[in-house]
Amino acid sequence: MREERKRKKRWKVRLAVFLIILALLALGAFVVIKVFTVKKVEITGNVNASDETIKEWILKDEYSWSSLYVYFKNKFVEPEDIPFVDTMEVSLKSPHVLSIKVYEKGLLGCVYMEALGQNAYFDKDGLVVEMSSDIIEGVPRITGLDVEEIVLYEKLPIKGKNVLKNLLSLTQNLKKYELVPESINYSKEGSYTLGYGNITVLLGQAQHLNEKILRLSYIMPQLEGQVGTLHLESWTEDTTDISFEKAQ
Repeated sequence: MREERKRKKRWKVRLAVFLIILALLALGAFVVIKVFTVKKVEITGNVNASDETIKEWILKDEYSWSSLYVYFKNKFVEPEDIPFVDTMEVSLKSPHVLSIKVYEKGLLGCVYMEALGQNAYFDKDGLVVEMSSDIIEGVPRITGLDVEEIVLYEKLPIKGKNVLKNLLSLTQNLKKYELVPESINYSKEGSYTLGYGNITVLLGQAQHLNEKILRLSYIMPQLEGQVGTLHLESWTEDTTDISFEKAQ
């Protein structure tokens, strides 16, 4: 009899533990379903990728109504490629609010591929990080290059010794001094021409590019509202000729 009572007692304890666990699981499921629901998405850091594009990619599957699901999915699962986006950080600002910090790809320039009707955007290493028909403001279009077949996630296949190296140095310096032009033309003679709306800047060849860009940063504010051509192509440390030719 004593053993029977002990057995029944153990069974009751196990049943009670099971019911408590079941109740906690049910409570947890209720909290997840009713409390952790996505009602608002706050997105920061994006310039080229729109808020709607980010939302569509983050909340694209059937369980994305759950803020917890979205949080853990983006923490442990490698996200799909989103145009112009490098990485994203997803956090819970509250059970109903998702916070998304976007880190976009650093675009230094683009080369238009006429055969495909697309722009090949490249980064500071000359790596093609995006191919798109979109025209992104603040990213100069590079013309005049002798380019072979362009492949996504590979370096720009530009013919000519040091041409890519000099182009990357130029575009990085222009970005550093906030002098990003609308266009950069590279001539067969190896000279660079920058286009800023009504202002054309002749930089000349790759020698002294850094020094020329520094001087350009001092001159450009003085040319606001004017139309013409700035001549920097003859500038050297010994011959500091700089002239502005107003359009007739």
